[in-house]
Amino acid sequence: MHDAFQKRQAEAEEDNSAGGVVAASAAASHGDEARGLRVLRLIEHLASASQPLTLSQLATRMQVPKASMMRLLDTLEQHGYVLRTPVGRGYVPGAASTNLALATLRNNALIRVSRSILGSLVAVTGETCNLAIPEGNAIVYVDRVETQEALRLHLVLGTRAPMHCTASGKLFLAHMTLLERRELLAMLGLEARTPKSITDPVLLEREIVRIARLGIGIDDEEFVHGMVAVAVPICAADGRIVAAVACHAPVARKSVEQLLQHVPQLKEAAVKLRPLLLAENS
Repeated sequence: MHDAFQKRQAEAEEDNSAGGVVAASAAASHGDEARGLRVLRLIEHLASASQPLTLSQLATRMQVPKASMMRLLDTLEQHGYVLRTPVGRGYVPGAASTNLALATLRNNALIRVSRSILGSLVAVTGETCNLAIPEGNAIVYVDRVETQEALRLHLVLGTRAPMHCTASGKLFLAHMTLLERRELLAMLGLEARTPKSITDPVLLEREIVRIARLGIGIDDEEFVHGMVAVAVPICAADGRIVAAVACHAPVARKSVEQLLQHVPQLKEAAVKLRPLLLAENS
């Protein structure tokens, strides 16, 4: 009987030990999941912010200790998923995050629907149309459909362009607060891409106020000599701009005034694209 009791005791201890291993394994698995989700949530916060977020802001929003947040940011920065801005010690999504977003867009149904909407827009306007998003201090072309005309500007998906001299970029600037805009432009610098690029901060601010009033971005040969463009915003429910739909053409074929006649069609396309870009009922 004593041997039987010892055997049952040993089995119970073995069961308890196994249970402890399973519990520890489950806890470790849950911890790994939480850490993985923390990375995604961090990138999500940066991608949806209208300005660079600081370490303190991210730690507060995500309810994570500053020390842990700093380690996470350092790791992501080393791998290119976040970028530290030289002004204000803030963080924005890095090139690796943008590449991941582009790869996701290229390989799912979203890009097929987007391509269809832009294709219909090209059929109406006769000119190249694209979808652009803000990324740090630039815009990124995430989708585009080219005109069939021989004379056109070819830009590959993922191309980054400056904000201060593009129709979509100036539209993003117009939706920022004055402080956000000044900080971004100070970090960016105002490089002249063509003789018509606006590089004077006072004149650019005047132009951005005009665009904010119109609600339409305009590029009058400021990014590429001989090319003009107009853009309309895609906004979230809180008014934050998340993307822009733009149409551009060579001045040999269309003027800015002629492109502006297509704004109603651009806005219709923006309404159709909005549910694809926002996780909300539209």
